[in-house]
Amino acid sequence: MQFESVADFFAMGGYGFYVWLAFGVSALAMIGIVIDSIVKRNAIFKSVARQSARQQRVEAAKEVTERL
Repeated sequence: MQFESVADFFAMGGYGFYVWLAFGVSALAMIGIVIDSIVKRNAIFKSVARQSARQQRVEAAKEVTERL
């Protein structure tokens, strides 16, 4: 192992703050991207469902008016 102790590992030769901050910011960015993707995916599915329901209502209304 390159580090003598766990404390040395976290200190990273004096650059630990920057290294761990970079890891933290990267992890937060990736988590944010995943959450944003899930939210947008759900919004798209809801939009498609609303559009489909509207289209079905329009077609049903056309059938009713054609019968008259």
